[in-house]
Amino acid sequence: MPSAARSERRAQLVVILLLCGATLALGLVNKYRCTGPEFDDSGRSTPNYSERNYFDVCYSDIQFLWIGRDVDQHTFPYVHGDLQDGTLVGGALEYPVLTGLVVWAGAAFADNDAEFLLYSALLLAPFGLVTAWLLGRLAGWRALVWAVGPPLVLYAFHNWDLLAVACSVAAFFVLYQGRGTLERRAGWAAVLLGAGFAVKVYPALFVVPLALYVFTERGRDVRGAVRVAAISAGTAIAANLPFAIAGFDGWWASFEFQGQRAVDATTNSVWFWGVRPLFADDEAFQSFADIASPLLVLASLALACLLGWRRWVAEGAYPLLPVCAAALCGFLLLHKVHSPQYTLWLLPMFALVRVRWGWVFAYLLADLAMGIGIFRWYGALGDGGGAIYDGFAAQAVMIGVWGRAALLAGLFVAFSAAEAVPYRDRTGFLTTTTSGALSSTPPIGSSPPARTRSSDGR
Repeated sequence: MPSAARSERRAQLVVILLLCGATLALGLVNKYRCTGPEFDDSGRSTPNYSERNYFDVCYSDIQFLWIGRDVDQHTFPYVHGDLQDGTLVGGALEYPVLTGLVVWAGAAFADNDAEFLLYSALLLAPFGLVTAWLLGRLAGWRALVWAVGPPLVLYAFHNWDLLAVACSVAAFFVLYQGRGTLERRAGWAAVLLGAGFAVKVYPALFVVPLALYVFTERGRDVRGAVRVAAISAGTAIAANLPFAIAGFDGWWASFEFQGQRAVDATTNSVWFWGVRPLFADDEAFQSFADIASPLLVLASLALACLLGWRRWVAEGAYPLLPVCAAALCGFLLLHKVHSPQYTLWLLPMFALVRVRWGWVFAYLLADLAMGIGIFRWYGALGDGGGAIYDGFAAQAVMIGVWGRAALLAGLFVAFSAAEAVPYRDRTGFLTTTTSGALSSTPPIGSSPPARTRSSDGR
């Protein structure tokens, strides 16, 4: 790359990082409004903690979980924990083990929920910045959809999802810009996706498309595809095994808790708003959702992979990123839980896969309606605000739920037919367009040519 172009790229990355840092700061300021100014004996913010959380729209899972999971007692997670009558006790958490470690680290020096939120944000912010840098390297200015997107203000410090997003984006970065053979790059990508499973589970969705990518790139390489799956599974097992040995009940409690979670008003999914009214008996509905939701998620993953396979047959290149993006849309649409911060999972796909900007802006608007409406609605329900479907906040939530659902269904199709921004061409190198976005030599929107395979499978 010429020195002028290299300098331009560096300046671009600096701008993206500075803007992302400012957005993360706004996100912390937004959540920090719910802390203090005084604290009770347990370190909970007073006065009117619950009311401020919902009506001021500054709720954070991080601050909330200071109480109720022994986080305030600085208990090391999982080892002495258990699930008793549906309640997590003794340091058990509802999150995978690597997230649990970050939760514990954020609380280690905290004496109240404000300090816990602040220290956790300081631990999480670098992952948000790393994600911005990786996306900037891969997609140029398109990374701004992450760096300055409203979801980063709303959700960066809502939960611990920045960890999982960084794992996923890093896996794609290693695959597309890493050094060495395809086997080596795919192996490291599999490690990162396995670590992502031990953070938030969803990055495991991308292992199957990655295996198919290796299979097709290396001339129907079954061994390479199995190797990718094995590396990812081995990484996830290596992260979980010490906790399973040290305290099986506490470790298993996180999985059991999620398996038992009911589809209720806190799940924000089409299952609650669309399927639940079709059942007269709530127990029958819960049993149906527990079975139907994971089956449909797997079916959507299979469909995304099949559509990618058909494109490989027609075009000569397996569309890894479009398949991953479509599979993620299927998960977000069909999983029984759709927490607001899951939007952070999708933002990098808007940068990495070329869909029309109308899709992006429409999704951000629907998400904004959900992100603001859901907490005002919770506050109204807790304050005796009438029937569950009454009021402006409830209408905003329904707009958010159904708007997102329709957009996710449409995005599944749009992503499946789209082109990825980063693309390793037949020489093994990424090229840069005049806009700064990484792409292949063919014009934007065209299909990449079938590639001559080199000795490492490129």
